Amino acid sequence: MQSVDAQPLAPTLRFVTRLCVEVAPAIEIGEVSGTRRRVIAITGGTFAGPEISGEVLAGGADWQYTRPDGVSVLEARYTLKTSKGEFISVLNHGFRHASLEVTRQLASGADVARSQYYFMTTPLFETAAPALQWLTRSVFVGHAVRQAARVIVNVWMVEDESALKRQNKSNTL
Repeated sequence: MQSVDAQPLAPTLRFVTRLCVEVAPAIEIGEVSGTRRRVIAITGGTFAGPEISGEVLAGGADWQYTRPDGVSVLEARYTLKTSKGEFISVLNHGFRHASLEVTRQLASGADVARSQYYFMTTPLFETAAPALQWLTRSVFVGHAVRQAARVIVNVWMVEDESALKRQNKSNTL
């Protein structure tokens, strides 16, 4: 057993897929309870990675609000269809923030260098597909880029090396 005082083992990241999500112009709801609300419809897209690929189905949306400190809080819900015909439901929470000028540029639809803003997400996947159950029992992080008519999210699985070693050891006993 690892001592509480020992240096903790850092998890590792494994690339899963790149989501290219096409979006409509934002619908500005306005100020609600001190936050600016907007909804951005998801109109389609694609995803591709070493283990899964397919299309992003139209019909989802990203519900956002911007706090008084300028941080945008994102909640996107949408559906993926793999190249094998399997469906995956996605709930993707995230944060985006930048300087006031960069935030204005992003809101106007301008392409802004990714180094100018923070945009990270935590996608949660649900599927009935037996071969994709690994998506439903791991933590994922997304490194996102906002473009004029799409959002690109590079999705990484957070792997616990010590847990994997324990699992592999018990599988060989």
